[in-house]
Amino acid sequence: MSSCSELLLWNKEHARGANGHVFEWNGQLTPLQQKASEELLASVQQNKSHLLHAVCGAGKTELLFPSIFASLQEGKRVCVAAPRTDVILELFPRFQKVFPKTTIHALYGGAPDQEGFAELVLATTHQLYRFKNAFDVAFVDEADAFPYYADETLRLAVTKAAKKDAAIHYVTATPTKSLKTINQSILSRRYHGHDLPVPRFDSLWGYTRQLNRGKVPTKLQQWIEDKSKNNIPFLVFLPTIEMLENFPGNLPRVHAEHPDRKETVMQLREKKIPGLLTTTILERGITIENVHVAVVGAEQKIFTSSALIQISGRVGRSFQYPKGDIVFFHHGITHEMDEAKEAIEGWNKK
Repeated sequence: MSSCSELLLWNKEHARGANGHVFEWNGQLTPLQQKASEELLASVQQNKSHLLHAVCGAGKTELLFPSIFASLQEGKRVCVAAPRTDVILELFPRFQKVFPKTTIHALYGGAPDQEGFAELVLATTHQLYRFKNAFDVAFVDEADAFPYYADETLRLAVTKAAKKDAAIHYVTATPTKSLKTINQSILSRRYHGHDLPVPRFDSLWGYTRQLNRGKVPTKLQQWIEDKSKNNIPFLVFLPTIEMLENFPGNLPRVHAEHPDRKETVMQLREKKIPGLLTTTILERGITIENVHVAVVGAEQKIFTSSALIQISGRVGRSFQYPKGDIVFFHHGITHEMDEAKEAIEGWNKK
């Protein structure tokens, strides 16, 4: 956009959808989920900001459904925003199934054109630059994720997209200190009631040197072969795109700029490939049944405690497979690694 572009503002009555909304979800909330859902709904109805602070895999998305449905029935326009495209791609089919009569748009970089007036918009936070005073109710999922927490303009974009006095509601497993100051609900257990898988630490001395020589370290190679042999889907997180692209072998790999990221992740979900190499782009917003996870170079700065907690949260999410292996391969244990492990053990004690 340039300074000579023409912009039009609509100052008449706010547009409204013409649909009769239907809520088709037959799931059963646990007592903890029900309590948190009711607290969130009360905040939404009172227009007070709310934080849903819940462990990875607690069923946070399902807790939003009653608040969204109540808002839609009142003729309000709702936005669910998230910093990562992968989160929006994960949420879109789920919301379409739950609200089959509602016009829903999913907005992200490269998204196809979508027709009609959307009463419910799922969007990356970047896409909210396109809106002003548009939403009566706004939720930000994974509110501590990069780049949202580090970019003030993205936070302003969310505020600008919401109507002038509309409260913003937040959802995450690893909230920043500022988010913890608002009214919050806490879910310390996953919906299936099992403990969170606790990461184990395993030394991988000199892994950078070995990978640069075109050799996969023995422990890592054995871990990959074991998962492949037992038909267990796996994710291997690497600290840099360079290490990802130069990783020996022909395992599929994805990163933020990967053109076929959506399709590759779907192949893993459908068990058409054994596993994936990835950067932290898949630390959130992805659920793959029975997936096991390895972090290579867990001591590197990119792997903060919150990133490691989120990565660990990919494991054991399904009712059928509540356990799984999460290993931090390292060249020295860091405070961030210890903090992530202690936080997960702390949730389990609660």
